Amino acid sequence: MRKNWDLYFLDIAFQVAERSTCLRRQVGAVIVKDKRIKGTGYNGSPAGLPHCIDDGCAMLDGHCIRCIHAEPNALLECTPDERRGATLYCTDRPCPECQKLIITSGITKVVYGRDYNPHTDWFALSSIEVVYMPKEEM
Repeated sequence: MRKNWDLYFLDIAFQVAERSTCLRRQVGAVIVKDKRIKGTGYNGSPAGLPHCIDDGCAMLDGHCIRCIHAEPNALLECTPDERRGATLYCTDRPCPECQKLIITSGITKVVYGRDYNPHTDWFALSSIEVVYMPKEEM
């Protein structure tokens, strides 16, 4: 059976996550507009700085602060026009900080495959369509 577009691009986000250098969690993101990939990102250290796989995770309040999250890394690959009206596919539900960036970027839909309960849900206050597609259903 042929995958629908959402499952297809979400599956690609899980492939992108395999490039992650964080020991705590591998996360991938893909930005798509008009069924064309505009950008990809995974969580890892800023260019030129040590990675978690080299120096370990830098933990603060249970979170690795060494890494840039997958979503901003994907957003940085796109022009504003490519982001406007696009869909972001992400392995994990975006954290509140990434949610704010996504809302501001012009993305109109977010599809993710692994859930958690963030302390704040900025998406609930926005017009962004949010779709949870559990990884186990892929």
